[in-house]
Amino acid sequence: MGIFEDRADAGRQLGLRLGYLRGQDAVVLGLPRGGVPVAFEVAEALGAPLDVIVVRKLGVPFEPELAMGAVGEDNASVLDQRVLAATRVRQEELHAVERREQALLDERVARYRTRRKRIDLKGRTALIVDDGIATGSTARVACGIARKLGAARVILAVPVASAQVLSTLTEADDVVCLATPRNLTAIGYHYRDFSPTHDDDVLRLLDAAAERLKDPSLGTNNPAVDEDVQIDSEGVPLEGHLCLPGMAEGVVVFAHGSGSGRNSPRNRFVASILQRAGLGTLLLDLLSPAEEQDRANVFNIELLAYRLNAASYWLRNRPGAAPFSVGYFGASTGAGAALWAAAEQGQRIGGIVSRGGRPDLAGERLALVRAPTLLIVGSADHKVLELNRQAQALLRCPNRLELVEGATHLFEETGTLEEAAILARDWFVRHLLPRQDGSGHKD
Repeated sequence: MGIFEDRADAGRQLGLRLGYLRGQDAVVLGLPRGGVPVAFEVAEALGAPLDVIVVRKLGVPFEPELAMGAVGEDNASVLDQRVLAATRVRQEELHAVERREQALLDERVARYRTRRKRIDLKGRTALIVDDGIATGSTARVACGIARKLGAARVILAVPVASAQVLSTLTEADDVVCLATPRNLTAIGYHYRDFSPTHDDDVLRLLDAAAERLKDPSLGTNNPAVDEDVQIDSEGVPLEGHLCLPGMAEGVVVFAHGSGSGRNSPRNRFVASILQRAGLGTLLLDLLSPAEEQDRANVFNIELLAYRLNAASYWLRNRPGAAPFSVGYFGASTGAGAALWAAAEQGQRIGGIVSRGGRPDLAGERLALVRAPTLLIVGSADHKVLELNRQAQALLRCPNRLELVEGATHLFEETGTLEEAAILARDWFVRHLLPRQDGSGHKD
């Protein structure tokens, strides 16, 4: 089973890793065809322009998937002498493949460049993106083309690549890769959906990226609502922050854990990932400052659940509010409160995610939860992992337990919080947002 849902999912994950390039005058360059859907998502995450570098693999005649080199725009080319020696490809066979691929490359360049000029790379950062690297031939050619076009810095970014090949890539100033399996048999094996990308898809994505730069409101990073709010719960004012991307149809309410609140850097980071996917977020202090002074309140799951229900009611009944599908994101003790509250609301809650949570604190109400529930636990958080397994056994709703390798309770290890955020995003997108055909995501 793949580690990426599809190329768009891989691009969103890669975009998160490359966030440090936002505002750094980068141009994202996808390698057609399969690299362009990945690059499109990276360009959106960075707010950067999108272009292509057209490259064609030179496949061994009797084993076309094995690259013996590549050709690219501006007469760029590279040959893999190791593969040529091992396969004993004759010169006339090599030249025949070169001629065929060069003709296809020229045809593709003409099609892609008919309606748009190439983006000037002089003095800029060229961020070259593909859907994966097996032999590295096309990547080497693409890097050479970017250098020739005047890029001041060349970065190669891919979701998955052969660890052995990456160690030999010297053509880029920097290489960013999310997964480096020891034995990369085929790039497509690491995607659940590796459907072919067509030229029309490439043109559509290039057009959409250009329009997005003209009109930033087409992206999801410009919220229609971004404000501090106060919610009354039987005379107790609860402070929160509401962010609603334009036309948001799903909103996730955060139930913070012990010693945490609406200003938690971890939960704010997760919220930003959800917002990019078109989800609204409500980060809420479930206790007043005075109540927080009593440590027992942090473990008063019934009280916290009551406050969550009050927030959900407030959210659905805001003046002029559009109908929302509501989900809960719970951390630590907040996960127990989220499940308790969801048990009381039934199908009015569309989905739940627990990160490093204590779902066991919901007790007997676990069996009453109807909302699809995702439990995310760090593999090194041994005690909490066992509690989650016990709680999962009591759930009767659609559910899943996901481990984040190497993570401890607070997900402080490099990349682990990001991985948890991506899991949460995908769960809520599936269960809170409607499909384009109008049907729901719910199982």
